[in-house]
Amino acid sequence: MSMTDQQQAEKIAEIFRGRQTLDKLLDMEFIDVGVGHATLRMTITKDKSNVMGSAHGGAIFALADAVFAYACNSQNIVTVASGCSIDFLAPAFPGDTLTAKAQYQGGRGRQGIYDIMITNQDDKLIATFRGKSHATKDTILGENS
Repeated sequence: MSMTDQQQAEKIAEIFRGRQTLDKLLDMEFIDVGVGHATLRMTITKDKSNVMGSAHGGAIFALADAVFAYACNSQNIVTVASGCSIDFLAPAFPGDTLTAKAQYQGGRGRQGIYDIMITNQDDKLIATFRGKSHATKDTILGENS
């Protein structure tokens, strides 16, 4: 019996969560995944701060990049980043909880565009990230999934 698209996305997310990655080092929390979208959350700690006391841009970027990976691989095609950009709009501070939501915007051929909105616990927009993806010819779960 074959999986639904949603079950397939959840199975891939389960595999990804089982891997030893930067996501775990930074204590990112998986929230949900679906075809072309995903949500992750991370609390800013003192260890994720910069010399000015606000959230380090690299920590925010890592959160956005991680949720991008979940969203763009949700259709059982090994997909990698081919480019990305981030805009920091407001600071976050230790104690803030950031939520990153990725959404597929469209694409052509093997190329895709994903927008990620990063908000804090008050739903204030902290950063936006646009990721460009490139799908390979390989699958994550195998051909018969």
